[in-house]
Amino acid sequence: MSPTITCKDSSRQRRPGSYQNSLDAMKTDPPPLDLYEDGHSEVVGGDDREALLQVPRSKSAGSPQGYRAELGNILLLLFLYVLQGIPLGLAGSIPLILQSKNVSYTDQAFFSFVFWPFSLKLLWAPMVDAVYFKSFGRRKSWLVPTQYTLGLFMMYLSVQVDSLLGEEEGKSPDVLALTVTFFLFEFLAATQDVAVDGWALTMLSRENVGYASTCNSVGQTAGYFLGNVLFLALESASFCNKYLRFQPQPKGIVTLSDFLFFWGTVFLITTTLVALLKKENKEVIPAKEETKGIMDTYKLLFSIIKMPAVLTFCALILTAKIGFSAADAVTGLKLVEEGVPKEHLALLAVPMVPLQIILPLIISKYTAGPQPLNTFYKAMPFRLLFGLEFAFLVWWTPKVKYDGGFPIYFYIILLLSYALHQVTLYSMYVAIMAFNAKVSDPLIGGTYMTLLNTVSNLGGNWPATVALWLVDPLTVKECVGVHGHNCGTPAATELCTKAGGSCVITLDGYYVESIVCVALGFAWWLFLGPKLKKLQDERSSSWKCRRTS
Repeated sequence: MSPTITCKDSSRQRRPGSYQNSLDAMKTDPPPLDLYEDGHSEVVGGDDREALLQVPRSKSAGSPQGYRAELGNILLLLFLYVLQGIPLGLAGSIPLILQSKNVSYTDQAFFSFVFWPFSLKLLWAPMVDAVYFKSFGRRKSWLVPTQYTLGLFMMYLSVQVDSLLGEEEGKSPDVLALTVTFFLFEFLAATQDVAVDGWALTMLSRENVGYASTCNSVGQTAGYFLGNVLFLALESASFCNKYLRFQPQPKGIVTLSDFLFFWGTVFLITTTLVALLKKENKEVIPAKEETKGIMDTYKLLFSIIKMPAVLTFCALILTAKIGFSAADAVTGLKLVEEGVPKEHLALLAVPMVPLQIILPLIISKYTAGPQPLNTFYKAMPFRLLFGLEFAFLVWWTPKVKYDGGFPIYFYIILLLSYALHQVTLYSMYVAIMAFNAKVSDPLIGGTYMTLLNTVSNLGGNWPATVALWLVDPLTVKECVGVHGHNCGTPAATELCTKAGGSCVITLDGYYVESIVCVALGFAWWLFLGPKLKKLQDERSSSWKCRRTS
């Protein structure tokens, strides 16, 4: 019988752990560059097996290859990750477009499910890893059809998106159809990510495989920038008329329809070239498979999560980000509601890019030790306080607005607040990733790390969705100008308007939610935070799986 891997429920005895090159073993991506989304951090797509790859003797024992020898492969990987970032950026721009069309926060909460596929791809990653056509190529079997589908999907969507967004006169956005459409869009992008992640480890030689994570981080960030920041700027008529045109026009330089059609064409051309011209490296094959099949992988995941230490970690990390949900999920949308142009909000991400590159390098010096979660714990109260500061900024925004927009000092304060918030966010983010790398069993590192990162991502997804959904129920409105009417429901609001009145907000649910979230966050920090820190003192055997024959 072939050896199998099982996970044992070890005793809860504690001792200081060790930390060995965990940051070098990590393959994670930074959160998306926006003001209202926190955790778009990436997880490995089920095939992170750099340590398990057998490099051909000619490459490992002979003369090492420099990056110049594989520059073509590196550039191809970089471009594939850029393509992957385009759907992410477009999906991130839709909530801002919807907010400018005054959709409800309940609708925004429903649309937020679009961001879940990248956190849930662990559910189908084993299938992408195990099912393929050998003659065509293990990774191309999924990459080529997925990217063709994405390209065709984008071209079809370019015809329908104006109708879905309610661009036609008298129509409102079809949030249900938009959510279903973009959910499938992101599902395909997540599947492409799994295939590219796996191919990256065999496309490059062992000497250059480290460039794969660089291609991932740089490429996906660039793609997100193109699909979000650049698109929102070029789509805005006011931005284009002010900065890019001599003669004002009623529309921006590009529309969402144009943008989708262009990138759909790029997807189709790129995929055709990859399918015809790029061959997979069949010399580099897995020397050891983590499991023997799809069901074995799912059984392994279940056995990992049953371990007491892992189960405790999952329960804590799934609730740790509740305190940040109002600030991270709602603040950006509230600023748009108060009149801040969505393209200006998106452009705030540009000066953040250098900061987001430097911060992990600095913070890793403090997390590179036996207790990385101490950094998480110390940063948490400061990040919670930013929830109150963001609520104050939203309250202050209409008070500084004038006919021409907002004064420059408003954007400076907004940018400074965002930058300081990023310091606390990245301190917690890097600490969790360092801890995940520290405790992951190296025997099954890819599957283990992916599971822990998936749980960490879900810990940010579900509070954001709930926070968006609760804004409307917590908001109190009254009907002004007509007696005997209220604005408690959409139907009552419509009756108030028809009777000649107007609904005025007397208590904004965002402020209620901000205070409640911060209070819950500090309660978690005081009572559950120490329990999270104590997980660092678990014996290493509490996190390890054992092999049985």
